[in-house]
Amino acid sequence: MKPTKDRLVEAAAELLWERGYAATSPALIQRRSRAGQGSMYHHFSGKADLAVAAIRRSAGRLRLAAEAALDSGTTALERLGAYLDTERNPLAGCRVGRLVQDPDVVADDQLRSPAGEFFTWLRQRIAGVLAEGVRDGELRPDTDPEATASLVVATIQGGYVLARAQQDQAAFRQATEAAKSALDRLRA
Repeated sequence: MKPTKDRLVEAAAELLWERGYAATSPALIQRRSRAGQGSMYHHFSGKADLAVAAIRRSAGRLRLAAEAALDSGTTALERLGAYLDTERNPLAGCRVGRLVQDPDVVADDQLRSPAGEFFTWLRQRIAGVLAEGVRDGELRPDTDPEATASLVVATIQGGYVLARAQQDQAAFRQATEAAKSALDRLRA
């Protein structure tokens, strides 16, 4: 069995993804993790402290998946295509993106910070791939890597919103296919 601290963080990460911050109580986290109240408060100062650790864990997992996709392929467009095609569950939403729609998370710098850090990293990482594509002559010299990276990130997050609103995974795929088409038009 995993150590208690890991079970608490895992349970909190899953519950935050499923229910959001306000609807995730310490009692629910303790039940899901099979940890007692004393264990929770031994490892964390409170719900917010545990939630930050859980958001960081979720962001770390998303970062590993993004890195794997962005490191695959030989060209910038192949690498970005791999990122856009990464296996996701659109109807469940993004583990981190859903949290920044939660008013309690947005209102609290400590809770919002791990999500902001993740999206900053992701935009910069994608912009770096795009800049390589420009430098290598694969993409047009007038390509704006930063703006285009924001488009890619917004496509994924917006695709989740569309899929969840319509309860149709095809809405997510339509968004990512449109982004791949837009990226292809940047070819030199």
